[in-house]
Amino acid sequence: MKFFIPLLVFIAASVEVNAQNPEQQPAGDPTPILQIKSNRIYGKLVDENTGKGIDAASVQLYLAHKDSLYSGMLTRSNGNFSFTNISTAYDYKLVISALGYEPVEQIVSATPGKGGPFEKDLGNIILHPVVKQLADVTITATRPALEMSIDRKVFNVAKSLTSTGGTAVDVMKNIPSVSVDIDGNVELRNSTPQIFVDGRPTILTLDQIPADHIEKVELITNPSAKFDASTSGGIINVVLKKEKRFGLNGIVSASVGVPRVLNGNLSLNLREGKLNFFMNGGYNQSGGKAKGETLRQNKQDGVVHDYFNQYSVNTRFRKFSSINFGFDYFMDNRNTLSVTQRFGGGNSKSDEEQEQEYLSSTKVPVYYGDREGDSRWTYNHNSTRASYKHTFPQEGRQLTADVTYNYGNGGSNSTIINHYFHPDGSVYKPSATVNNNGRNDNDQVTLETDYIHPIGEHAKFETGLRAYFNNYKSYYNVFGFDNGQEIKLPLSNNYKYTENINAVYGTYSQKMGTFSFQAGLRAEYSKFNGLLIDSAFRFGYQYPKSLSNIWNALFPSLFLTQQVGENDEVQINFSRRIRRPNFWQMNPRVEINDPVNLRQGNPQLQPEFINSFELNYSKGFKGGNLLGVLYWRNNPKDITQYSDTITAIQYEELQNAAVDPNAILNTWVNASTTNRYGAELTLQYKASAYFDITPSFNIQYRKVNARINETDLSNEGFNWDARLTANYKIKTENKTVFNNLAFQLTGIYQSPQVIPQGRRLSELGVDFAIRKDFLKNNRGALTFGINDVFNTRRWGTIYDTENFYQDAYRRWNVRNLRLSFSYKFGKADFSLLNRNHRNGSGEDD
Repeated sequence: MKFFIPLLVFIAASVEVNAQNPEQQPAGDPTPILQIKSNRIYGKLVDENTGKGIDAASVQLYLAHKDSLYSGMLTRSNGNFSFTNISTAYDYKLVISALGYEPVEQIVSATPGKGGPFEKDLGNIILHPVVKQLADVTITATRPALEMSIDRKVFNVAKSLTSTGGTAVDVMKNIPSVSVDIDGNVELRNSTPQIFVDGRPTILTLDQIPADHIEKVELITNPSAKFDASTSGGIINVVLKKEKRFGLNGIVSASVGVPRVLNGNLSLNLREGKLNFFMNGGYNQSGGKAKGETLRQNKQDGVVHDYFNQYSVNTRFRKFSSINFGFDYFMDNRNTLSVTQRFGGGNSKSDEEQEQEYLSSTKVPVYYGDREGDSRWTYNHNSTRASYKHTFPQEGRQLTADVTYNYGNGGSNSTIINHYFHPDGSVYKPSATVNNNGRNDNDQVTLETDYIHPIGEHAKFETGLRAYFNNYKSYYNVFGFDNGQEIKLPLSNNYKYTENINAVYGTYSQKMGTFSFQAGLRAEYSKFNGLLIDSAFRFGYQYPKSLSNIWNALFPSLFLTQQVGENDEVQINFSRRIRRPNFWQMNPRVEINDPVNLRQGNPQLQPEFINSFELNYSKGFKGGNLLGVLYWRNNPKDITQYSDTITAIQYEELQNAAVDPNAILNTWVNASTTNRYGAELTLQYKASAYFDITPSFNIQYRKVNARINETDLSNEGFNWDARLTANYKIKTENKTVFNNLAFQLTGIYQSPQVIPQGRRLSELGVDFAIRKDFLKNNRGALTFGINDVFNTRRWGTIYDTENFYQDAYRRWNVRNLRLSFSYKFGKADFSLLNRNHRNGSGEDD
């Protein structure tokens, strides 16, 4: 509650300030507002070439003397617009904008009529189409699925047919340079990026965000000093839908499929006068049965001592619901206040069965094992945000400030039962049962303000402040049985931690003819304090600890861009970033989800620093564009995973948890260095008005230098991945069932990739979708999609060390089929409070 009090005070103060200065009666202006119900301004928008009316164009009416919004609407299907209840005390400025047309502005005088109401007929207003001539092809502006520029990519989710009815994880699979593992973890060029929602940190995971709620995804591979220094692997910003069109607009969708797929989503926005209300909410569920396999050779002095094989089947089901709502309050033409609230929660369950084989060095069965696991999880993730924006009279100058409060909790419980028996079926050793339960609470607060100050026409200075606070507390208790008596195991893990990051940045950019540059510097102070509650063991880090290592807190960036011709650009950029270890990588307690694969953090881990260099070349050509990138990432103290078999002492401590005596313990260490050298090509080619393809290719050479005691973890090698998205749409002159039928096919292949002590296995996946647009103005759409057409997506690794060789794979998502229906609706003249207020009659948008 302590975060809500200042937030409510801030909102109340903003509303009170604006209430003292209403738009219809400006402060200090004694002129009364004369309102006659039938006072009216009306007209019609017409296309210059066809002479036909223009549908759904934005028409806004401003008070001319103070340039503040009075009313607005979208034109009807015939191009007509009408504003009623017009005050004759002021003159107005009419602002018209429509996609593909040049904007229009004109002053309208409101002179009272003689003995009757005022009516102003503006007649037919001619709009001129915006057309760009490129080579021999005439192109009008449209929004493609992937927008590429010299420093970022923007993926428009509405164009992704294969992710319809899915989650943000399905969206990520379609974005060039991005890969997703079986747990929903995202990598960008084989590095972990920072995930934002609407430009701010989030406690949501990607599989908790419905794809139907996402407008676009922004991808920045090498962020400047303006962004968090912890974005060492780049930035993926998920932008949720929020309409700002006048009137009532919305879209409703529903999906059904197998296995156990059922989704429903609704997005709404209502803009009236100075207020814009928005909301989206939905319910999602899915299930599946996934298989896994582990084949291991345990060694002594480099010679195989015995074999272990494990085969698992995991039946899972998850469901979640969420609602996101808020408002924009346009106080006047220079000040806007926005408030957003999100509530979300869900639960999931997993029933896993494992079959285990313990074989001798000659592969003769010694004994077998069966393992049954029953797990349940619940969570609630909520978020509150208040934002303020002020634009100055100077073009491009603005100040923004916002506060974001993320808060939530979760719980879990599971039961694991292990049985062991001889090949003849007799008992090998007593069964073992493990019960665990846990709960957690998390609160995050982010305060941020940014200021942009133009200097002349071709330069600007940007600066900002940011503070981030994260508090997390978790209780996790594990119980086993010894001679029928329940005992608490060392696996129990009760902890809490706090994290604080304070930052300030400044950037200066300037354009000189065809050359431009941006130079920036960011300073960050970070502190992490972790506490194991039961043992009072403390761990963490502080950067910088003193002025002597101030360099650990400074993060410069430099971008140099040269325009080459009309459609080509070359850019060289550099940035220094940091990757701080997370709690799980530092938590010294052992975590067990698999009796043969354990996890334990390293409290001695230090943050790694990244020096990132890129050479980008963007070329536009007839029918498309090409983006080529050469990159080098140098990582001193790279946080690297390290695996080894557990020691005899560790096994003795954990044997009541039914842990295998040759289990692998996975932890993290700081490598000496890791270097990645790579090249990436992304092509967009529109072969015709109805067919386009987007292939991409990335090749990388990775070299890891690491040594732990006497063990050399160094490894090096090439890896590459290729991706293709193809779209085709049928357009016929006659209205047949095949008209407006769209097809989309996406495929990705990732080659094996070197890691310390081994390599990741290759991965292949293909998705397909078909969509039919129908009803008036194509308001309805029916989409059928198949994710993982050939059921080949799985995540596997091979470890080859002196103590063991292991070949394993796991799956989380399985092939699913979805049938989705969506319907768009809207009414430009809809009024919540008064259907006749200011706007004339209208019709559905």
